[in-house]
Amino acid sequence: RREVVKSIEDLSAQEPDDKSQADQQENKPEDSMTESEFAYTTKMIKTNLSNFSAWHNRLQLIPKLLKERSADSAARKKLLDDEFELIITALYTDPYDQSLWFYHNYLMTNLSPKTSSELRIVPDMANQHRIEYYDTQFDLLKDMLEDTKDCKWIYLALVTYTPEYLEIDAGNKKVTTLELTEWLDQLDQLDPLRKGR
Repeated sequence: RREVVKSIEDLSAQEPDDKSQADQQENKPEDSMTESEFAYTTKMIKTNLSNFSAWHNRLQLIPKLLKERSADSAARKKLLDDEFELIITALYTDPYDQSLWFYHNYLMTNLSPKTSSELRIVPDMANQHRIEYYDTQFDLLKDMLEDTKDCKWIYLALVTYTPEYLEIDAGNKKVTTLELTEWLDQLDQLDPLRKGR
């Protein structure tokens, strides 16, 4: 789909009287289909939460979308908040769906200072705001565990995000060593093929 859209955008950017010059130009925002493609991913996700291709295409579109919108820090933060709201609603609907966890992981990598600032939705996020996002996500994930103690994806998410959280928050309040040990034990039981990972 991305290849077809790129071809359509390239054709739209070309002027009939001077094709060779148009070939050398980068697509102008008015020739871009990024906004409509982003809306299309939303439509497809609402039709079927398990549409991995729509989630994947969405994360591919976000950097281009932000660039074309000339998004400032406030607009970038709003987009990140909206995406977290979308994925958390989806995860509460079906926490066993692997495609949803991949997208959630993409959003969580945006919080890591190790992620290149060019790849982050909010490149200039302060540690205080990172901690707030982590705190919110840990609370939501722990809440999900109340009803789905047999879902390996929740444990895997908690275990995966804990080291990043501990690195940015020296005064850790959300994760105890006991909890982390319990999550790892649960993962061993729920996913024995990957024991020791």
